[in-house]
Amino acid sequence: MYPLRFEPIFQRYVWGGRRLGEVFNKPIGRGAAAESWEVVDHGDAQSVVREGEFSGWTLSQLIAKFGNEVLGPELFASITSASLPDTLRARFPLLLKFLDANRNLSVQVHPDDQLGASLVPPDLGKTEAWYVMHAEPGAKIFAGLKAGVSENEFRLAIERGEVESTLHQFTPEKGDCVFIPAGTIHAIGAGLLIAEIQQASNTTFRVYDWGRVGNDGVPRPLHVESSIEATDFKRGPVAPQIPVPLGDTPWVRLVACEKFEMSRAFMGEPFEMGGDGRCRILAVTQGSLRLSGDPCTEPLKLAETVLLPACLGGTSLEPGADGVELLEITIPTNP
Repeated sequence: MYPLRFEPIFQRYVWGGRRLGEVFNKPIGRGAAAESWEVVDHGDAQSVVREGEFSGWTLSQLIAKFGNEVLGPELFASITSASLPDTLRARFPLLLKFLDANRNLSVQVHPDDQLGASLVPPDLGKTEAWYVMHAEPGAKIFAGLKAGVSENEFRLAIERGEVESTLHQFTPEKGDCVFIPAGTIHAIGAGLLIAEIQQASNTTFRVYDWGRVGNDGVPRPLHVESSIEATDFKRGPVAPQIPVPLGDTPWVRLVACEKFEMSRAFMGEPFEMGGDGRCRILAVTQGSLRLSGDPCTEPLKLAETVLLPACLGGTSLEPGADGVELLEITIPTNP
């Protein structure tokens, strides 16, 4: 095994723009692109290895053949448990993506694991976290309902077309991290470039879409009753996370939950990661770095990602001349 880089998968939703190509240098081709899926194993959406011995393999194929090596024995055992529905078994549990919000995303909510498992076909829940990589002046994040908004008040706001009045909102800054547990009403506002880590689910219940139409000229469908069923009305407003220093290291913890942990660091000198039996995803948010054992001859650059398999020993990383800022995402095995 070696550090695994994957081909991005582009999603072209109505709210996307050109910045995944213009800012992040992604090969989006002509037209707009909303999302770049970097690490994913969800049905037909399959990350494909770019270089090396496993070039052309999908993430699903790697896990089927080398699950213990890629994920580590504990995590592999948990995702292959007989307690999971067949369609959810042996899947990489997270999805990492970059988003270009050229327009507001819909106001939406995602189910938790229990509700997701009851869907046809079953899906995981979708707890997620956003890392703000760029924010235009005045860009907004809508995260959670205002304090005290009840189900009845929310229903009334939907009927009156006044959903925005119920939403907690704030103006984020570059470097902010926002944690969105399943069941939280939310929307990413226009003018933001986001790195998002989430459970490997694509189930979204859309409650409000700002009165617009889709790429086909028809209003996109809403899922009002499903949205209300999925919403946790006790949660209230969501604020940016407060980074927690991790001892005497350059790392700060941004999110720690039972689904994933995400940390951030800026490194100016060579360092080592891994060797602890856990797989991890690294995403560059500033600068560049090279990795030992990487079959790709180019350094990992802005908005590029790599999966370090659990079986690797310590991987040496060498920042570029201007250093590197990166996110590290790991998966708890004993939540």
